[in-house]
Amino acid sequence: MNPQILIDAIVRQTTILIARLSTAGGVRSPLAHLANEVFLGVVRELDQQGLGKKVIADMFGLALRSYRQKVQRLGESATNRGVTLWTAVHDYLSERESATRTELIARFSRDDEVSVRGILNDLTESGLVIRSGRGDSTRYRVASDDELAEVGGVVQNGRAQAEAAIVWLNVYRESPVRKDHLVDQIALPESATLAAIDTLLHDGRIREEPRADGTYYLTDECLIPVGESAGWEAAVIDHHRAVLNALTAKLVSGNRVSAKDDEVGGTTLTFELWPGHPYEAEVRRLLATTRTNAIELWEKASDVEPPATDTGSYQVHYYCGQYVVAPEDTER
Repeated sequence: MNPQILIDAIVRQTTILIARLSTAGGVRSPLAHLANEVFLGVVRELDQQGLGKKVIADMFGLALRSYRQKVQRLGESATNRGVTLWTAVHDYLSERESATRTELIARFSRDDEVSVRGILNDLTESGLVIRSGRGDSTRYRVASDDELAEVGGVVQNGRAQAEAAIVWLNVYRESPVRKDHLVDQIALPESATLAAIDTLLHDGRIREEPRADGTYYLTDECLIPVGESAGWEAAVIDHHRAVLNALTAKLVSGNRVSAKDDEVGGTTLTFELWPGHPYEAEVRRLLATTRTNAIELWEKASDVEPPATDTGSYQVHYYCGQYVVAPEDTER
């Protein structure tokens, strides 16, 4: 196996997806923090795998000192523990009408001032924050939905419902999950995550369980019906995660070949069709047919009561997908 070939190809495919998402519906999503989020995410995963800081720095082509400075600058806020400085600054502005640069630097005095100024500049250039005035008296406030629309920013109808669906999905996948871990692992501002938790608790979709080491959240299901627009974002995230986890599981298993009775992995088929092909209709209905059969099986399996004692229960994650490439698409 050549890991570099896989890494380069996956990064390219992922960046194409991000670019398409960032301009979906004719709007322009802020991407200023994207490179930093990717860097921190990879560093966090490599660290969890047990790699030392010197090794990780070498992998990024950085001197150890430069690596440590970059991680410190981009990582957890020294003022607000548990969140990145970017998120902490945005959350602070979201909780008030406005704040001056002097007030913000004083509020985040434990963090590097250059980093705070850089984040304010990123937030302003991305259109998420509006700036007025000059010098240390410069005032910042979070942009309204109308202002975001004027600059091509993201205005999501049903944003609260979409955020609740994402949090619900994460609770389901990690259940039981401790509150601070849940807030840390979701790519939403902390205030938005906490608001979504309150909504889910009120609706009865998740439940709270106080324990000695903190508050935990649990749920027995996460159902996003076909045709439900509010949960579309969560459904895409879940599908993408299932694909990546299947690939990772196959990679970790060390099995580089497929077999007829595989329980881990996937299959990709390309059907060459034309109008009047004898199997055209059957192939194009393949997704609908497979989804119907899978949901019926899932409903039957879900109706079975679990045993009174734990006998080693486990989960099977299944995903399927399909897309059609029209003739005009292949000519580009």
